[in-house]
Amino acid sequence: MQTTVVSALDDGERVVTERLEGVRSVAIGFWIGAGSRDEAPAQAGVTHFLEHLLFKGTRSYTAQEIAEVFDGLGGELNAATTREYTVVYARVMDEHLETALDVMSDMVFAPKLADLDSEREVVLEEIAMYEDTPQDLVHDLIAQAIFGAHPLGRPVIGHADVISTVTRRALGAYHRARYVAGNLVVAAAGSVEHDRLVGICQRLAGKKAPPPGRPARARAPLVTPPPPGVVFQRKDTEQYHVCVGAPAISRSDPRRFTASILDSILGGSASSRLFQEIREKRGLAYSVYTFASLHADTGEIGVYVGTRAENLATCLEIVAREVADIASGGVRRAELLRAKENLKGRIVLGMESTSSRMNRLGKSVVTDSELLSLDRVVAEIEAVDADGVAELAAALLAGEKLSAAGIGPSEQRFREAVERIAPAVVAREAA
Repeated sequence: MQTTVVSALDDGERVVTERLEGVRSVAIGFWIGAGSRDEAPAQAGVTHFLEHLLFKGTRSYTAQEIAEVFDGLGGELNAATTREYTVVYARVMDEHLETALDVMSDMVFAPKLADLDSEREVVLEEIAMYEDTPQDLVHDLIAQAIFGAHPLGRPVIGHADVISTVTRRALGAYHRARYVAGNLVVAAAGSVEHDRLVGICQRLAGKKAPPPGRPARARAPLVTPPPPGVVFQRKDTEQYHVCVGAPAISRSDPRRFTASILDSILGGSASSRLFQEIREKRGLAYSVYTFASLHADTGEIGVYVGTRAENLATCLEIVAREVADIASGGVRRAELLRAKENLKGRIVLGMESTSSRMNRLGKSVVTDSELLSLDRVVAEIEAVDADGVAELAAALLAGEKLSAAGIGPSEQRFREAVERIAPAVVAREAA
């Protein structure tokens, strides 16, 4: 029975729910269509900084009171910023839903933007921590290599020089421009009645920033990705941390299920080719995997490996060989079936979590993506065939389309290794 319901309020805010029988909890999220790609260069990191400040006090609650309320409810409260949206989310017992919504709506619509300097220091420490974590930092570098100066190429966390100087006035202006009802979705899953949630949201309308429903500034699409690039950061690390990747498909592309199967076969699971060939059989790396992210108008796909200098070139040769084999039609029936079952299993297991269901609802609605039933998702996965996987691998991961990013002691050694998989981009960068 279909239990997902979507409503639009008069001011443009959307409410989506999925009722689950047999649970006493509710996962609730305020999804705002504001991400790091909506920032101008001089605002790099403002979206993430603002997310932090939502917890620092509101018109009705101090920062300590926010923490005390959720501790008193036995609930969980957190937030996250991505390239295309921000989410403030919680999980509470169903009897505490209205209290949680009252506090969360105040955080979203009426933050005081207090304790600016102390939280500024927290974010600067977070940036510094990230700089000291090369296996994470290299993912920002590959985004820069793939997307160049486009906002998708900037780190979500932002730049220290911007965070150090941004003013309360600038943060307030960004909040007023983006945190408006027409740019916001309330999503809930669990023991929740849709009409009751809609009624609560309507009663909380007074918390919204005036004028309600004012449309947020339109997001500029990425029409044509820049040519592939190479980014390297020298650090005296024991390992080289390397990503090779390319632009991928958008979240509305019908091939997105094929992309998930490709990810699973190539490096997204313990039985995947790269994990087995590079780690299990040869012991060349501790961590090797593929990654993929889908955006409104494009995406990103790639491979990460962290390994010692003497193993780097061999690892990238194996990546190139396995990609070429898949692209030429070498997908085996057994691994295709295993990848399908793996993907279906992860989705079905995730659907047993109220938080996972709420995330699915909120992300789909705030990004204007099609909200498919579980049966439809399973059918789409079953429809993926080996030819489709081969065609997508050839289209996305051809050597001439690959960008590269690395962190390690020697740029020359990095470039020599990258030539094994993406000679065109190394030659172009050297010219």
